[in-house]
Amino acid sequence: MNALIVGVGPGLSASFARLLAREGYTVALAARTTDKLAPLAGEIGASVHECDAADPAAVTALFAAVPPPTLVLYNPSARVRGPITELDPAAVHRALDITAFGAFLVGQLAARSMLQAGRGTILFTGASAGVKGFPQSAPFAMGKFALRGLAQSMARELHPQGIHVVHVVVDGGIRSATRPELSPDSLLDPDAIADTMLAIVKQPRSVWTDEIAVRPWVERF
Repeated sequence: MNALIVGVGPGLSASFARLLAREGYTVALAARTTDKLAPLAGEIGASVHECDAADPAAVTALFAAVPPPTLVLYNPSARVRGPITELDPAAVHRALDITAFGAFLVGQLAARSMLQAGRGTILFTGASAGVKGFPQSAPFAMGKFALRGLAQSMARELHPQGIHVVHVVVDGGIRSATRPELSPDSLLDPDAIADTMLAIVKQPRSVWTDEIAVRPWVERF
């Protein structure tokens, strides 16, 4: 079993990579900058690949460099904050490229590979902003709404062909060393999100999920 995680950082994606390695997956880690991935790669025996997910040529090269994946997670996103009247169009364009266009590129090549095998799972990391837009956060909402639409369209097209596509809405902050909790379990545990994602991967096809929202028990809907 081969897994490819695009947009690897120290939080959710790292937790998921460790879990997949324990489950027997051969894991490939991809990120725009890979300087900080060596410890994780060494820990789980993963390969590391530098890739700008918004660059079609780079994504094509990435899929050529890794074994055909049976599981792909697209995790990258970009935020540009500020009043709508003051946002830099070039920065907004780049944010949309990373959050949405890159997801299309990776999803397209993942689908091509998995259709040849007749099976596979594609996961997209969503956010609250893909369900509701927040003030001074229009670019993030635009990107995540587009990501959600992509996932829905792919799920309806690919589920009948044996490819499981899931949009995972992360509705809340994720616990980290730099983000302290104000009260117990008020932030999402990245290991717990990873456990939930693995459960989705293992779902029988008679009960396939196409979207799931995970949130702390104190988070308002």
